Amino acid sequence: MSVLTVKFPARSRRGILLGLSLPQLVLLSAALALLLVTVTTAGLAGAVVLAPLWIAAAVLIGVRREGRSLIDWAPLVTRYAYRRRTGQTLWRTRPVSRPRAEGLLHLPGAAASLRVTTSASGTATIHDPHGQTLTAVARVSSRAFALLDPATQNANVSAWGRALAGIARTGRIATVQVLERTVPDSGDSLARHWAEHGNPQAPLAGQIYTDLLSSAGPAAAPHEAYLAVALDLKAAKRLISQAGGGLDGAATVMEQTTSSVAQAARTAGLTVSGWLGAREIAAVLRTAYDPASTARLQRWSATGQAEADPAAAGPVAQVEAPDRLITDSARHATFWVENWPRTEVHPGFLHSLMFSAGVRRTFSLVYAPQGIESALRDVQRRKAAIISDASERRRRGQVDSEADSVEYADVKTREKQLISGHADVALTGLLTVSATSDQALDAACTQIETAAADAQVDLRRLTYQQAAAFTAAALPLARATL
Repeated sequence: MSVLTVKFPARSRRGILLGLSLPQLVLLSAALALLLVTVTTAGLAGAVVLAPLWIAAAVLIGVRREGRSLIDWAPLVTRYAYRRRTGQTLWRTRPVSRPRAEGLLHLPGAAASLRVTTSASGTATIHDPHGQTLTAVARVSSRAFALLDPATQNANVSAWGRALAGIARTGRIATVQVLERTVPDSGDSLARHWAEHGNPQAPLAGQIYTDLLSSAGPAAAPHEAYLAVALDLKAAKRLISQAGGGLDGAATVMEQTTSSVAQAARTAGLTVSGWLGAREIAAVLRTAYDPASTARLQRWSATGQAEADPAAAGPVAQVEAPDRLITDSARHATFWVENWPRTEVHPGFLHSLMFSAGVRRTFSLVYAPQGIESALRDVQRRKAAIISDASERRRRGQVDSEADSVEYADVKTREKQLISGHADVALTGLLTVSATSDQALDAACTQIETAAADAQVDLRRLTYQQAAAFTAAALPLARATL
């Protein structure tokens, strides 16, 4: 049996009008209005005097950097400059002086209001009072996909697609995040397992294995995978009211949701080890900011799994630079998957990216379910824009664009799938690379970009938004993407 192939639709680069984005249109409209007023009041001489202004506007609209015009960069640069001027790019706190609010995670930036809540049944969730979401996080694992036979691979891929479709149809799930990361390991859990189940006194083999654990254990970089599901409290308002209302009612609805999600994940070949408690959630967040703390948190835990107090989940220090983020014991750089493979590929096409030797990284897939009606309206808008642009080119005598033909075919395919009853899910890929120094981070980024090229994936390093990108990519919070 042959393995199923996957084909991603081409990412649309179409603007609002004539290929222009909203900032470009605003600047162009303002320049034309000013030109009209100048010619009306001062004549052509006045327009010539303002020639530097027209040249500057043309440069801002026409000159592109990393796929964006200069005016498109203006909002990002302005917001970053404001954060830097007001001191928001620097976060420092003393753990002993942190205010003790129940469940508050003490995270920097837009995640500052997040807190861990534990229901009467013991379910731990992350409450976002501003975004009106409640998020549960599960630790998952699976057999090596590359080692499965083609029939099992096909079954797992199809089952995961059905799981996403089921999640999207509920109408109460805001976001689903699949996060996979490599973490430093102290070797403590291996040593515990060897002490409990091994035989160190065995002739020859016992001493060899003990020496191997002491030397190779701390150098290991195990992989961890998490599944985060965010419940939309507004969309689930009726069910929450029926369950008693408040956070306790929301926790009851979340328990029902996580039960069905866990069952769907098992059908797709995933093993759900369990939904994380408050201290485990805090440890996952803490080790993202401070990878060096993993060994200590594991050593202090009675179970061998890293645990931390929710009040200590955030970083002690964080500095946001234009192209990187500096936290307690690491430097991070976050990339956005700008383009997925344009040709049909094997479902395991990310293997070279996920198993890059010597690179510590976190990869997140963020799924945002779309309503059928809004998805169909979006399809109609895109079809109208493509046809309008094609008509405008023909009127001007320009040749047709093959990219438009491909995009139109993708839109029609999406429309047929929606009409057939398939759910619509927006997919965003984010990847964070971490290292202990700037030099090591630059080397790791170069290596990961090479691996991405082998996987036929186009990565773009995000600039002037590294703090928000790190929160979305490296933390299992199932937050809306940038």
